[in-house]
Amino acid sequence: MDLLAIATPQAALSILEQTSSTPRVLQMLQFSLAPAFLLVGIGSIMNVMMARLTWVANRIERLEAKYEDKPEEPCSDEVAWLERRRGISQRAVMFSTAAAGLISVLIAALFISASITFKIGTLIAILWVATMALLITGLSFFFRETWIAARGPASRASHNRKS
Repeated sequence: MDLLAIATPQAALSILEQTSSTPRVLQMLQFSLAPAFLLVGIGSIMNVMMARLTWVANRIERLEAKYEDKPEEPCSDEVAWLERRRGISQRAVMFSTAAAGLISVLIAALFISASITFKIGTLIAILWVATMALLITGLSFFFRETWIAARGPASRASHNRKS
């Protein structure tokens, strides 16, 4: 127990010495710039995604409130189309949020790598590739939602008649 108490201050001093080097910290800041800019970009894209998701959700609520007393909704095709868009939009936001979270972990790992002796370059590369995979998946869902929106609810009805 005493050994742990003695080792802890020494370990803290060792980490402090490793991170006190201004050139080393500057190097980590430079390395983290690209991921930080990516994080800003993901946030901007998510802002657009959330605006679309909010519009779709509000439209569904307005339609349901307007026709809640009528047993047969005259706009059931539009509601089904909007529900489909909402589900796809939610997936786009979820995957993009996961990408933002992972890129934040990557930035933290870059800073940690400045103060440890373990080589974590492979971990950083894996985090980067995983972030890109999540972002590409989120953008694919976003593309799909905009494609469906551009085609409109009438295309869904005609697609169902063909099936």
